[in-house]
Amino acid sequence: MAIITTETTPIIVQGMSGRIAQFHAHEMIEYGANVVGGVTPGKGGETLLGRPMFNTVREAAETTGATASLVFVPPPFAADAIMEAADCGLETAVCITDGIPAQDMMRVKRYLRRYKADKRMRMIGPNCAGVISPGRSFMGIMPPHIYQRGKVGVVGRSGTLGYEAASQLKALGLGISTSVGIGGDPINGSSFRDILELFEADPETEIVMMIGEIGGPQEAEAARYARDHMAKPVCAYVAGLSAPKGRKMGHAGAIVSAFGESAQEKVEILEDCGVRVAPNPSTMGDTIAGALAA
Repeated sequence: MAIITTETTPIIVQGMSGRIAQFHAHEMIEYGANVVGGVTPGKGGETLLGRPMFNTVREAAETTGATASLVFVPPPFAADAIMEAADCGLETAVCITDGIPAQDMMRVKRYLRRYKADKRMRMIGPNCAGVISPGRSFMGIMPPHIYQRGKVGVVGRSGTLGYEAASQLKALGLGISTSVGIGGDPINGSSFRDILELFEADPETEIVMMIGEIGGPQEAEAARYARDHMAKPVCAYVAGLSAPKGRKMGHAGAIVSAFGESAQEKVEILEDCGVRVAPNPSTMGDTIAGALAA
């Protein structure tokens, strides 16, 4: 099984009438993702990419049976779009949007917690590449042709490093069960630990590659979870070994502000928890291959 999305998952695209959203929605449809409609206020009743357009998520969900949404809504309105999806009972929202204010995301996190855990929408992102289960479906902006189906689960904050891991694994004859980009913002919908739990329960995933970076405590929390609760091996790479303290690196959340948030400190915590760490990005594939052979 794939985690988060499969070839049968009915997906709507919020903001699908935008130029970038149209491009990626077309890629998803060509790949075989079950895109059943789009949502843009004022566009209801129109057709785009052969799919019906709706004014609201509720109308789209009730008409198409959608259970997942890909959010391409501009930053000032993205938080409201995510909360609208949650209100309509969707199971999953993947938010690609970059530049959402941190206070907006704090509001979204609080809003999602009003729902009981078993009824709460799973949110991936924002500022992420999305989710892909090779050969089945994807929701996001990644180039799907570099992904080969296999048994390695990948989860990372950096979309491009996720692409690099996929490319290296493919060159080694290894494939991916599901790759998840959790996003590089300081406040995101799903953490490394959240996705590790899904991989641990997925029978098709045999090993996990976790791609972290400086800033925040998520990698350390995930390392302790992997040590205490996972039977499957976990490998990791942490970007930013040369980044000085207090300097933001790329993502909004990639800034060291406390102990345990530098790359070197994270590497030490991961290794202490039994996680095999790749020394540089060019060895991610070899690290996975070595762990599988061990």
